[in-house]
Amino acid sequence: MGANDELIIDLFTSREIITHDQAEEASRYAKEKDVTFIEALDELGVMPENKALMLVASEYGMDTFDLSDYTIPPEVVQLIPPDVARRYKIVPLFKADDQLVVGMSDPTDLETLDALRHIISHDVEGAVVSKKQLKEALNFHYGSMEESVNTFLEDITEGVVDVSEKTAMDDVYGDETSTTEEDAPIIRLVSLIILEAFKNRASDIHLEPLEKRFRVRYRIDGVLNEVESPPRYLQNNILSRVKIMSKLDISEHRIPQDGRIQISAMGRELDLRVSVIPTTHGESIVMRILDKSSVMLGIAELGFLSDDQEVITRILSMPDGLFLVTGPTGSGKTTSLYAFLNTINKPTTKIITVEDPVEYEMSGINQVQVNSSIGMTFSNALRAMMRQAPNIIMVGEIRDLETGEIAINAAQTGHLVFSTLHTNDAPSAVSRLVDMGVKPFLVASSVKAIMAQRLVRQICSKCTEEYEPDITQLDALNLPHDYFAGNKLVKGKGCADCKDGYKGRIGIFEIFVIDEATQQLIYEGVSASKTRRHARSIGMRTLREDGLRKVINGMTTLEEVVRVTASDEMDEFESA
Repeated sequence: MGANDELIIDLFTSREIITHDQAEEASRYAKEKDVTFIEALDELGVMPENKALMLVASEYGMDTFDLSDYTIPPEVVQLIPPDVARRYKIVPLFKADDQLVVGMSDPTDLETLDALRHIISHDVEGAVVSKKQLKEALNFHYGSMEESVNTFLEDITEGVVDVSEKTAMDDVYGDETSTTEEDAPIIRLVSLIILEAFKNRASDIHLEPLEKRFRVRYRIDGVLNEVESPPRYLQNNILSRVKIMSKLDISEHRIPQDGRIQISAMGRELDLRVSVIPTTHGESIVMRILDKSSVMLGIAELGFLSDDQEVITRILSMPDGLFLVTGPTGSGKTTSLYAFLNTINKPTTKIITVEDPVEYEMSGINQVQVNSSIGMTFSNALRAMMRQAPNIIMVGEIRDLETGEIAINAAQTGHLVFSTLHTNDAPSAVSRLVDMGVKPFLVASSVKAIMAQRLVRQICSKCTEEYEPDITQLDALNLPHDYFAGNKLVKGKGCADCKDGYKGRIGIFEIFVIDEATQQLIYEGVSASKTRRHARSIGMRTLREDGLRKVINGMTTLEEVVRVTASDEMDEFESA
């Protein structure tokens, strides 16, 4: 039924235009067939649609308008942008003096007229047209939804994705029992946007309303790439479809919302974490693609070289203590933690995690979702977890003093604890904990190792070619111009498999194992710079040095190391 059908029912029954029995029958029919009350009256033979519209229009001081033999002037059509016409389901009819008359099928929708007066800065009045004529006029003057979407699909799928692969598409559609034939093109379009992102190994999909266009971008290997974007007037339909899939409130446009989509695509189980935020020109949506298969990574697949693998294996075999992974947002900290848990996940070990949110579900591990709105905070969850007698605990992030103290207490009472911090390098994590208010002696006695990391793009193995390092890049890294003498550096030249010479990402790491001398420095409360110098003296490689080793090993390029370690400083250089 229509949004304001109750008003029409009251009008017709109170004036005895129809009987109460006829109203009830038409109401049931409208709900069953998903049509308006006036359409139901017409289809049931109770009253012709044009007569019913005339009665309602008269009640609201409007005229009816027949579009069958009328041609809307092109200059009038241009007064209403396509996205506005489709959003409010109106067509401009004619202009008299400074007043624009628009056709609408629901004369009770006075809010639409108010909105139009604000949007186009004209005095707007309504005239009632049939729903069928309105739809035909919208399609004729602004292009049909089906035609627009199909044209766009043809453009972006040529040689890329076969949209006739029904099994893959149906998996993304999900349960569509409540959708109509008119919705189908948008469902197909959103499904294809998601499939294209997955096929191109994107980690995020960005749907961004701009002033004059609607932009779609994929983040591939950490770099945003703009792709062919749909027409702007499809913007609201696309955003609404994503919100429906995420089980969000499609009527709310003023506040941020977060949701989740769980789908199967091309035989893979995917989770999409959806973030919606209002912007100047509409709601911006980012969908983070979480591929469940990525939690099955091993340590070697993260990008560790053999010597660092041995160090990590020793850390993971510790009976207790706190192991911190640091780095900015998007540096792969969660992926590393899951890979570590996957490595030590055994039937004889009880592992509990507390996360916000739980990004990946892992078999054999007890995972707890933080929900601050009901009091399930990191600290409360940690207290409860301690009564579960776990062997290993993972805390998604240490955000405050209370969480830090509980995690450290767990590390001192026979538990191996993993967690993350937002610091730029490994030694700075010590100062961060102390700055939070954790006592230095607790930090010194509980923290066993700290690892900082970044992600760099990996060279495509199918199109490598040798190259000479650029002097400007060497200068940017403060490297001697002969630093790579005797080494053959390679890069990807770009091929059908990778397009830009890179395929996938690996980590570069800075592993700081706490020794007795380090513990003494923490007791004394020395500065982060002194702690860092000591870490270097006992063999800690910096992020940049590890990156340079991977350049020499043909895993990444000098350009990538410059990009992700631009702010790092090195005290000395060592040949790998």
